[in-house]
Amino acid sequence: MKPWIHAAVLAAAALVAGCGSLMRSTVTAFHEWPEKLPEHTYVFERTQQEDASLEYRNYENLVRGALNRLGLQEAGPNAQPYLKVDLDYGEQVRDVREIYPVVVEPGWYNPSWRFHRFHSPFYDPFYDPFWGGPGYVEMHEDNYQVYTRRLDIHIDRYADGKRLYQTRVVSEGGLPLAQAMPYMVYSAFKDFPGPSGVTREVDVRIR
Repeated sequence: MKPWIHAAVLAAAALVAGCGSLMRSTVTAFHEWPEKLPEHTYVFERTQQEDASLEYRNYENLVRGALNRLGLQEAGPNAQPYLKVDLDYGEQVRDVREIYPVVVEPGWYNPSWRFHRFHSPFYDPFYDPFWGGPGYVEMHEDNYQVYTRRLDIHIDRYADGKRLYQTRVVSEGGLPLAQAMPYMVYSAFKDFPGPSGVTREVDVRIR
């Protein structure tokens, strides 16, 4: 394999690996958020089942942190809040089986190298002048799970229940909901309150 081709392939592989550290979410928000709130206090509205769920309380803590960074404060047990907040979430998982051809060039092949994949029906590896000699094709198989994750957050006026803000965050990838939730909460409140009735994509780097 020619040295500059080898370097280009390694660079492409590094780029793919770097892209894998980003999580993209689709965020849609609708709101009638006032320019100035009379008060900045809120409470979480939850069912008994949610109140007993450790998972729910963990996600609630993430939302609490985001609201606090926006300048909102959770009301005390005997205080009358101005806002009430509720959240809902879910995920679906599907199994994916992917089979793809990999070109093997004698003399440099390493079984761990598998990033030379073909997506064009017009590409024939045996006639690629950059491979520097005859090779053969091996079929590789990947089996993995893909999670489709959802987060809904509603903020209503406590006194009359008027909805002031609602957002839905949807993302897909290899992380289950519990691992993805911190990034989804961040995406939900990025540039809050943001434009109303607009769907946008938010990329967050995974740590």
